[in-house]
Amino acid sequence: MSSFTIRRARLGDRKAADYICMKTGDSGDDGEPFFREDPGALGRIYVGPYLALESELAFVLEDDQGVCGYTFGAFDSRVFYARYERQWRPDLCAQFPRPTSDSTTWNRVQLVHHWYHEPNYFCPEPYDEYPSHLHIDLLERAQGQGNGRRLLERLMHQLRQRGSPGVHLGVRTRNTRAIGFYHALGFRELIATAEDVYMGKKFDLQ
Repeated sequence: MSSFTIRRARLGDRKAADYICMKTGDSGDDGEPFFREDPGALGRIYVGPYLALESELAFVLEDDQGVCGYTFGAFDSRVFYARYERQWRPDLCAQFPRPTSDSTTWNRVQLVHHWYHEPNYFCPEPYDEYPSHLHIDLLERAQGQGNGRRLLERLMHQLRQRGSPGVHLGVRTRNTRAIGFYHALGFRELIATAEDVYMGKKFDLQ
């Protein structure tokens, strides 16, 4: 059995975290077949800005083979997205032009490049109760051993310590395993669309 440890993320973890993001990039399943032409496509949204803009809420899971999971978060989602808009997205859009072909023909990489230009800053209501957000990904070798719970508890402890009243996250509707996991951790559904479910958890600040 591997021995897993959790530590604060460093900028040098970017490559490993990008890889994890890709390997879980098909709604929790292996996204590598869809992102071979640009393995870092998803990580430029879900990894890089968190390491650069809110590193105090970034944690990685490590074993003897290296980094095998992460959880990243933002204390105030609207503040984070405003910084992302000013400090991260301009260079991203300059480096990766908006796809110009018929959107019905786009592959996954082109779709993600489109997201660079049309970001989703949605935050579920009531925002004052769930202003923070987080996300988490684990490689297969780290799953099913309580590591996801440990990672999220570490991050949520930090959010509570800083005074956040609650946290939200988004998950694909078809990722039923993740939805069940979040329910088991005390998250509840806030709003659902055809493609996504947004869930939230309030913190006891007493």
